[in-house]
Amino acid sequence: MRENKFHGVIGKPEYTKGEFPRLQIIDVSHNYFTGALPSQYMLLWDAMKAFKKVSNLKYMNVWENVTFNALGIVSGATLYNYSTTFVMKSVATSYGKIPANLAVIDLSSNNFSGQIPESIGSLKALYSLNLSNNALTGHIPPSLGTLTELESLDLSQNQLSGKIPQQLAELIFLQKFDVSYNNLTSPIPQQNQFHTFENTSFEGNQGLCGDPLSKKCENWLLPPSSALNKDADSNFAIELD
Repeated sequence: MRENKFHGVIGKPEYTKGEFPRLQIIDVSHNYFTGALPSQYMLLWDAMKAFKKVSNLKYMNVWENVTFNALGIVSGATLYNYSTTFVMKSVATSYGKIPANLAVIDLSSNNFSGQIPESIGSLKALYSLNLSNNALTGHIPPSLGTLTELESLDLSQNQLSGKIPQQLAELIFLQKFDVSYNNLTSPIPQQNQFHTFENTSFEGNQGLCGDPLSKKCENWLLPPSSALNKDADSNFAIELD
């Protein structure tokens, strides 16, 4: 449903359960939606809550009836593979066949506001999450660190503040990470995948410091374990700036 002229607020579900329980891919990017992110719907998207480990690669498909003549005689059914194209890791990716375990949310380029809900952390099968180019505020929820299958996370061009949670360093499959042009502060995590991200992933945040940015973290306290080391051969403490 991307690139239309849909507008307004995504309201509450009419039912308390059963709203799109098999939904794995939703793309409403480049529209005019406003209001909060649809967190109450996210709680009902059961297919995104558990990663499907399959030995043989399977694809999303459906059986369709086929009619071959003018009499309207249905000769049988055929297996039809779903296909789609969406932006993955900042590149438009075409899937002629969609893997059965692929879970993607793209709500980018709207005017969603408010905070990113902690409930997104329950969608542990997510492969890609794109909330960029909205008007989101508040902190990045640490619960995003539980999305262990995530390979692409784009939160750029919002109004997010506070720190980049250290929990995000646990996303060892993360290949694309972008929080540029927000109001983030504090040192950038230095563990695991964060060593691979370029400075463009963090630019536009005046309060961020540390690699890969040229701005050093001179006014930030280091973690207690590294703030003060004792030299075994002397009585002097080694202070680290």
